[in-house]
Amino acid sequence: MLKYVVRWISIAAACCLIAAIPAAAASCESLASLKLPDGKITSAAVVAAGAFTPPGAGGPLAGGPGGSAVFKAAPAFCRVAATLTPSPDSDIKIEVWMPVEKWNGKLVGIGNGVWAGSISHSAMAEPLAKGYATVATDAGHTGNGMSGAFAAGHPEKLIDFGYRAVHEMTVKAKTFIEAFYGRKEQRSLWVSCSTGGRQGLMASYRYPDDFDGISSMAPANPMVGLMISTMWANYAATKEADRRLAMPQLMAANRAYIARCDEKDGVKDGIVSDPERCDFDPAGIQCGDGASGDCLTAAQAAALRDIYGYVKNARTGEKIFAGFEPGSEQMLMMLTSGDEPFPVATSYFRDLVFADPKWDFKAFDYDKDIEAARKFGSAIIDVPPDGPVKFLEKGGKLLLSHGWADGLIPARNTIDFYQSLTANLKAEKLKDSVQLFMMPGVGHCSGGDGPSVVDLLSELDNWVETGKKPERIIAARPAMPGKPAAKTAQPQPAAQPMTRPLCPWPQAAVYKGSGSTDDAANFECRAK
Repeated sequence: MLKYVVRWISIAAACCLIAAIPAAAASCESLASLKLPDGKITSAAVVAAGAFTPPGAGGPLAGGPGGSAVFKAAPAFCRVAATLTPSPDSDIKIEVWMPVEKWNGKLVGIGNGVWAGSISHSAMAEPLAKGYATVATDAGHTGNGMSGAFAAGHPEKLIDFGYRAVHEMTVKAKTFIEAFYGRKEQRSLWVSCSTGGRQGLMASYRYPDDFDGISSMAPANPMVGLMISTMWANYAATKEADRRLAMPQLMAANRAYIARCDEKDGVKDGIVSDPERCDFDPAGIQCGDGASGDCLTAAQAAALRDIYGYVKNARTGEKIFAGFEPGSEQMLMMLTSGDEPFPVATSYFRDLVFADPKWDFKAFDYDKDIEAARKFGSAIIDVPPDGPVKFLEKGGKLLLSHGWADGLIPARNTIDFYQSLTANLKAEKLKDSVQLFMMPGVGHCSGGDGPSVVDLLSELDNWVETGKKPERIIAARPAMPGKPAAKTAQPQPAAQPMTRPLCPWPQAAVYKGSGSTDDAANFECRAK
């Protein structure tokens, strides 16, 4: 009897050993033969170092800064493309890029901009150059990111855009990684902005096991509220002719705001480090006809105050979405200058909610029509304030950030989300799993007068690795050449390169009183 027991133990031990041995790695080209239960692989091939050429330009809102330099820096990688069909009406394009050599064992998911419609190749190339495998999707349709018409009459495509495409691409990416390397990824991370920020929050909400860490910058969430806010900004500036805000008036308000609030952090540098410590009323630069471009009429000041304020339900007074911050005026022209709101918003209402090509945004009822807008899409494209709780409870890390000067998605909205989320965390220790960093002078995802170059991927990866949340993140701004005056803008002086610490909200960076103001070492994070 004993010899049979020994033999059984030996067999069992051998089986365990075999199970512990990683599966043999496959060639890149052989991945094309993998069978997917709800889709197909359309190509699998190695791309030589620096040789990738993107198939088309998606534009600055469609996913990353672009430019050929980021592709020239990319190492050789296995590029796998697939089309996924989790529903009969789905057509989700994905790409997975895996370094041929020196893979660091980690996967990074990349999101989209606005209504998506393209794969963010340039944003994929950046983490690839650092040794990460990367994955991205077009979110279920190919086309103009400014329009939501793709979902008209196609509810499954709205679901793909809302949450399913990112989940499906992540599951498939992990399958390809295991097949190519012969082992699973040790960590999966998400790093994206805008719609990509919302997609990260959505992953934490619906699929808390997909990622170990999520960086969500300027998240477009709740998206329905953002569509209402975007429409309101234009309505406030166009409902009467004398409320029109052209670039000269917006820039006059911007200069007045910076002049009033700049030195609150101890240094005059054109960057308002702590907007919450300074009150600004555009009525302070009110004048007669506003023709000079250095001041505002009473009607223009009233329009700007409406844009700064919360969008509310006209009947109940419920806050629908945060208003734009003073300091965001440089970008607000995109929302206020046209005869109609930013097309991303009008498309939601005209093509989807009301399905009426003649729909007039000025007829929107900020009482009953708000409910219609929510009923159509909120359950699919919005993440509730307590959405990431399960993700945090399982050990996930959530890094939130937003530029104070964002003129496309109000910065205050992310603060509101953070406060609501942390209020829903019953365990005090979970509050160490979410952190918010506000970025002074930074526009939408990047740009602006403030330092916006920041390595959020490394910060997030280190947080997941060590369990120690970041308490100070260094942001940089490269040297900025001067610009001559244009018809709609003042001349801009040249600016020296600088670094500045980003502080966990509600702290802000304050100058210590000595040393170069262009060096982050001479600033400290202080509570209010």
